[in-house]
Amino acid sequence: MSSELNVPVDPSTPACCSDPGTKGMDYRDWVRRSYLELVTSNHHSVQALSWRKLYLSRAKLKASSRTSALLSGFAMVAMVEVQLEVQYKYPQMLLIAFSACTTVLVAVHLFALLISTCILPNVEAVSNIHNLNSISESPHERMHPYIELAWGFSTVLGILLFLAEVVLLCWIKFLPVGSILKNETTNVEKPSSHAGWQSALVSTIIMVPVGLIFVVFTIHFYRSLVRHKTERHNREIEELHKLKVQLDGHDRGMQVV
Repeated sequence: MSSELNVPVDPSTPACCSDPGTKGMDYRDWVRRSYLELVTSNHHSVQALSWRKLYLSRAKLKASSRTSALLSGFAMVAMVEVQLEVQYKYPQMLLIAFSACTTVLVAVHLFALLISTCILPNVEAVSNIHNLNSISESPHERMHPYIELAWGFSTVLGILLFLAEVVLLCWIKFLPVGSILKNETTNVEKPSSHAGWQSALVSTIIMVPVGLIFVVFTIHFYRSLVRHKTERHNREIEELHKLKVQLDGHDRGMQVV
């Protein structure tokens, strides 16, 4: 027994050749080796998952910052450059809706831009370090709710508000077109009889199904993404369960023998 333990091993010999299990490996050794390989691969996969989360958070922050800056700039330009007809009496609710929608739109996108601006530099600093152990220094795990909030404000709520902004802007821009100005000698033409009212109505009719398609696509996309992640995690759990059952069954068989 001692002579077998003291046999020198050549360092240049590969580990697969020096391992006696490769010469006469039984079922138990094979299952244990498979389990160890899976555990090792899972350790690397955990680090890979952490880095994927880091890159995904960075991509979301970048997309949120770009989208929010673009749409909030368009909203501000729309409010500043819109020219109201002084001689035309706009409906009061239309002006209130346009002002409120523009203000909320700019506030939502600026809030998303603020979150992205504050978190993105810290994530970028860690992602540029090519070291696997530096993933723990990134704040993306703790700031995950804020990142998702910025992502939702920028891509979901912000885009819906921007679609509403386009509809209201069409009403304000086209409603006075073709209408008779109100003064002491003439009457105001009925809203449904001039081209401006019809143009605004057409834009609203077009934008309503576009908004519905946007909502349906968003729900379908996130459900598909959650289903994909759930199926992948279920496959990994099934592989671990099969190896556990094989190890437990073989151990019970060895105890009975």
